[in-house]
Amino acid sequence: MFAPLAWAQSSPQPSRRDVADVYASLCANCHGPKLEGALGPSLVDDTWKSGADDESIARSIREGQLPAGMPAFSAALSPQDIRALVIYIREQGAERRSKGTAFAKPAADKAVRSELHAFKLETVTEGLDTPWSVAFLPDGRMLVTEKEGRLRVVEKGRLLPEPIRGTPAVWSKGQGGLLDVAVHPDYAKNGWIYLSYSDPGANGSAMTAIVRGKLREGRFVEQQTLFRAPPGLYRNAGVHFGSRFVFDGKGHLFFSIGERGHKEDAQDLSRPNGKVHRIHEDGSIPKDNPFVGRKGALPSIWSYGNRNPQGLAQHPVTGELWETEHGPRGGDELNRIEPGRNYGWPVITYGMNYDGTPMTDRTAQEGMEQPVLHWTPSIAVCAADFYTGSHFPQWKNDLFVGALAQQEVRRLRIEGGKVVHQEVLFKDVGRVRDVVSGPDGYLYVAFNGPDRIARLVPAPVVEPASGKAPSAKP
Repeated sequence: MFAPLAWAQSSPQPSRRDVADVYASLCANCHGPKLEGALGPSLVDDTWKSGADDESIARSIREGQLPAGMPAFSAALSPQDIRALVIYIREQGAERRSKGTAFAKPAADKAVRSELHAFKLETVTEGLDTPWSVAFLPDGRMLVTEKEGRLRVVEKGRLLPEPIRGTPAVWSKGQGGLLDVAVHPDYAKNGWIYLSYSDPGANGSAMTAIVRGKLREGRFVEQQTLFRAPPGLYRNAGVHFGSRFVFDGKGHLFFSIGERGHKEDAQDLSRPNGKVHRIHEDGSIPKDNPFVGRKGALPSIWSYGNRNPQGLAQHPVTGELWETEHGPRGGDELNRIEPGRNYGWPVITYGMNYDGTPMTDRTAQEGMEQPVLHWTPSIAVCAADFYTGSHFPQWKNDLFVGALAQQEVRRLRIEGGKVVHQEVLFKDVGRVRDVVSGPDGYLYVAFNGPDRIARLVPAPVVEPASGKAPSAKP
């Protein structure tokens, strides 16, 4: 970055400065107030002479480019400030590129062509209030959770007027409420349905809890609590409850809990939040869980250092467990979850604080896992599922993820444990809360705003492809 040499020779300033103010004071004179270039080159055209990865950009800021007239800023900026500037540059560049990309909006009467298939977005049912999760019964009925605490049934495209009675009371504030719903793989034999929800505690506190029960004459009966934290571990924050389910086909249930707005808890093995857990389908603890027998550690923990995991899916071929989690401002993550591993939050992150101030300059540390992919700027990544149907054969075994803030569904091609390509299928149709590969071979999407369930169905090609697919590279 170009600026008067006096800036580079001054003393480091406090690291709790808004990154936009840092840019305006140190960088805008040469790179322009909108990062589009002035005396110095543009920072948002994705053209880099000294390396396009985060560390190369940080090095240019830290050490300067003296032959080009850019001084070093290591004396004027802390490592945290430099990291925040890299994130800010990424954000501004992505915003500029998005303005130049026109994404087609699929609808029931408007087909769009993705890279591999053409599809329409067909509404299945409306009239819902903040749908959170979708699951299917063997007879074709659909179960939908509504955040306020209602479990709804959709039968032959019709939302039944009465919710299921007898579901647990939920703490429906902030991000809390009735969360995930899952149908046991052997439902036809045992009838079990699993729910996760924010369980109300003392003095306005709450924590994610897991129950299972059965449907009988419109009621949730035979309820069993499978996971509930001790009351003293409940938290008062209204954020980061998680939560998603995965049955692994071996008698285990995986579920996730966000760190509840207390980031340090994600590294504390005595607390359930900020973790992915594994239990038997009846709630008992598998003896081979990684922290069984460790003093002070909760035996259900499978991984830790996870900020707010709202996507969990098992690869249909390899059996690997994949997770998506919200970062702060920047640093949304896709992780391959392995037993006992530490995924770093909040010690390492590719994001910064929501107010634009730096969080840390560390994106890696020994003993902590790197994300397979991170989205910086954030897309507010939410649910995830692998497509296993037959209507879109070229999508087979690809991972589909939804985004809240960016209102996207993305397709990720995974090979050898790495994301080799990703594509935005569509944008700006609504906040995507859930993405599910349905038993009928269609891909189902739960939208918030407008609230509805829709599905992707094959269609003849009518419109051109929906914009340039974003690269999986940083």
